[in-house]
Amino acid sequence: MTVKRTVVTVVLLVILLAGAVLLINSMVSAGDAGEVRMVQDAVRNAATTCFAVEGAYPADLDYLRENYGLAYDEDKYHVLYEAFASNQMPEIRVTVRGDGLI
Repeated sequence: MTVKRTVVTVVLLVILLAGAVLLINSMVSAGDAGEVRMVQDAVRNAATTCFAVEGAYPADLDYLRENYGLAYDEDKYHVLYEAFASNQMPEIRVTVRGDGLI
């Protein structure tokens, strides 16, 4: 009986440990997704502010950095900013560098 009880205890501990690892991984992934959304929102808000003030969307991110204080960790995030026309919202996509998505 003692061996059986020990085996059951070990199996339960392994299951609990695996569950904890999966929970931590999902929390980290959710945090990364939230940060990506925050960077995307910051770029969109800066572009929208520029449009409201100047009547046109900027042609590139450098303009937003220099004139509207846009800042994000460029080593961590890649921002795709494609302006079509000065009166249309640019396409904005943000990815985490190193995810193989760039």
